[in-house]
Amino acid sequence: MSLGALRPSSLVDQATRRLRDQITSGEWPVGTRLPGETTLAKDLGVGRSTVREAVRALAGAGLVRARQGAGVFVVATEPAEDWPARLRRAAVVHVYEVRTLVEVQAARLAAERRTDADIAALHEALAARRAAAAGDDAAFVDADIALHAAVVASAHNPVLTDLFAEFVPALRRGLIDLVNLLGLRHGDGNPGDDTHAALVGAVERGDAEAACRTLQDELDHTMALLHEAARTTGASGTAGP
Repeated sequence: MSLGALRPSSLVDQATRRLRDQITSGEWPVGTRLPGETTLAKDLGVGRSTVREAVRALAGAGLVRARQGAGVFVVATEPAEDWPARLRRAAVVHVYEVRTLVEVQAARLAAERRTDADIAALHEALAARRAAAAGDDAAFVDADIALHAAVVASAHNPVLTDLFAEFVPALRRGLIDLVNLLGLRHGDGNPGDDTHAALVGAVERGDAEAACRTLQDELDHTMALLHEAARTTGASGTAGP
């Protein structure tokens, strides 16, 4: 069947979408060898380089795989779920377990590598967290996460920084739900202030062990609260909708 010529805008995206539809609709089932670049280019009304980019995108989504000397074959009819999507549906307890593994070691590196600019940023983030105590739960959680992000940034490892950023949406939803469910700010609008101040102080002093220990204790405390919330609601702690 003819795929139909494409309009000139966003040709790679359009080509990718058209080819993906052929696969996900069952027109090209698993095991099917894709037509060659020249044939696809003619059917789609685009250049071979556009087809090549579209096929590369399909391979990145886990739908096709090239076999040397044989061509490109369909290997799945549903795209592989990306990392942000998996985090959105993950239980917040599971997200928190991995967060702890990442962030405690980031605190160690932060204490070893922090600069004067980092220390200033940490004190600014701590002050912002204290100021947010007068706001609503969402604002306070955002300020709390921003302080933790400042600690991670002080480790000066871009992979750690990016990895933490991936966790933020799931963490934010889970923590806002936790604060609301357990009423954690009813008696104290700024819970954990002493712990966070101790963390900033440890990083500033360059005390890696104290930074790790302080953060581990704080995250363990939150993890216990998450388990308590799960028991209270009888839920599994799913982070996303």
